[in-house]
Amino acid sequence: MTKPSRDAAETAAPLADPPLYLAITLDVEEEGLFSGRYPRTPRGVTNIRELRRLEFIPREFGFPLTLLVTYPVVRDPAAREVLAWWQKEHKAEIGIHLHPWNTPPFGDFKEPEPVPPRKLPPPLLEAKLRTLVEEVESGFQTTPRSFRMGRFEWTPALLDLLPRYGIRVDSSMVPYTQKVGGPQHFLVPNDPFWIHPPGAANGPLLEVPLTMVPVWPALARGVYGFSSLFPGRLGEALRSWFPVVGAAGLQPAWFPLASMRLSAQLHRRRGGRVLTLFFHSSELLAGGNPRFPTEAAVARLVDKLRKFLHWLVRTGPVAGVTLSEIYHLVQDNANCEANPCKPGPPPY
Repeated sequence: MTKPSRDAAETAAPLADPPLYLAITLDVEEEGLFSGRYPRTPRGVTNIRELRRLEFIPREFGFPLTLLVTYPVVRDPAAREVLAWWQKEHKAEIGIHLHPWNTPPFGDFKEPEPVPPRKLPPPLLEAKLRTLVEEVESGFQTTPRSFRMGRFEWTPALLDLLPRYGIRVDSSMVPYTQKVGGPQHFLVPNDPFWIHPPGAANGPLLEVPLTMVPVWPALARGVYGFSSLFPGRLGEALRSWFPVVGAAGLQPAWFPLASMRLSAQLHRRRGGRVLTLFFHSSELLAGGNPRFPTEAAVARLVDKLRKFLHWLVRTGPVAGVTLSEIYHLVQDNANCEANPCKPGPPPY
């Protein structure tokens, strides 16, 4: 199990009004990722044109999107054209989503792909990150400021690498979840928190976790404590079941509409300030994900999202933001003398 360094300073991130901010984030990626295969040359990126299904979000609600793009996407001229249109017409943010298995340069490994990032030599991981940053800078004339690791495979090496390349926001952690064999972020805070606060030697880095809320916080702590008695994969397997029975999330491909509403209600009621919604661009293409094999299935997914947003704006003040805008909101309000920045629970 990979644990980022506990040396990383962490402080709670204060925010001003309005009471709730919403970040809609998409992993904009190639097709074929739900087949169990991870080739260096993917089958295509035609799903990017299906982003048109989401145009109602900025038009009806005024909410911007954060589009986190992979290397095959940014290298495709047609995909770049679609994303540039979103950037220009709807003020979408272009961030990066690193898939190490198809981002050069490549190494030779005995282990089949996807090789976990924690097992990559640090110079190779840095070279892959540099490749993706430079492609985005070239393709969109902007330096990406937001990041999400493929498969949520956060690794401690990213603590120093991301600020070095101008990344200010990471969104790779999912509270109250555990992938067997993957990094452990079960008890990370639900709201944004500093991993490297402003003034840190390695540069500031804000974590904006995906919204996943325990229905019963005491149960979540109990499950974590009990599972910790069983080191290794058994404990990880016990934690991996928690989202199924004890959590509600804001991911329309993972949760029904009732759970999405419950997660927003609970987060707001408990003093949460930021909702981070997430899904994949490939889920907008019929057959791009086994969960959505038909046009009708994709239409139901989009309709669920639309219904959730209509419900959200009816229930209270909400402002749409990109991941980078969250960084600036937090930075502008992080006055630790007037509003003490209290350490949160250890995220690692």
